[in-house]
Amino acid sequence: MLLRCPFCGERSSREFTYLGAAKGWRPDSTNQTPAEAFEAVYLRDNPAGPHEELWYHESGCRSWLHVTRDTRTHEVTAVLLSKDVPS
Repeated sequence: MLLRCPFCGERSSREFTYLGAAKGWRPDSTNQTPAEAFEAVYLRDNPAGPHEELWYHESGCRSWLHVTRDTRTHEVTAVLLSKDVPS
């Protein structure tokens, strides 16, 4: 699979580290029960289709990227710097 880094151009996904879903996966840990912590870490969705993900360009410019990828085909439809994505 290839990812197009905004700084480095098209690169193999082996240069990147996959973090997970780009939105909604970090719970508020200040008032979290053990059951909520378990669910947040181990019981994540596994969507089929377009999915927004975070990737870190570890072997390149060290940028955090917001990638939109179809999990069925691995087709990458968008790559943005994470800081440029509205919260």
